[in-house]
Amino acid sequence: MPIRWSALKVSEAADRIEEFVKQAAEPLEQARIVAREARNLANLPQYIDQDFSRIISEIDRAIGDSQFEPIGRIRGGIESVRKDIPDGAIEAERESAKHGITNSLV
Repeated sequence: MPIRWSALKVSEAADRIEEFVKQAAEPLEQARIVAREARNLANLPQYIDQDFSRIISEIDRAIGDSQFEPIGRIRGGIESVRKDIPDGAIEAERESAKHGITNSLV
C-alpha cells in the first residue's frame, strides 16, 4: 500500500523542530547552570533547594544532557518521528520529484 502522506515533508518538519530546539537549548542550559549554582547558596532552606532541583529536572527532561536524561524528551520525540518514516520513503519522494512525477501525497 503506498504512503498517502509526505515522508519528505515530515522529515523537513522534524528538521525545523530540531533547529528550534537547538536554539532553545542554550538558554535552558544556562538556566540549568544558574539553578545548580543557586542550590549552593548559604543557608538555603530545603524547600527552596527542592524547587531548584525540580527546575533542573524539568530542563533535563526537556533537553537532556544529564545522567538520567541523556537525550531529552523533545529530542527523543524528534528521533521517534524520524524512525517512524518508512525506510526509503524520503529518497523515493526526492527521486520522484527529480523526474517530475507528481504524487498525491499530503
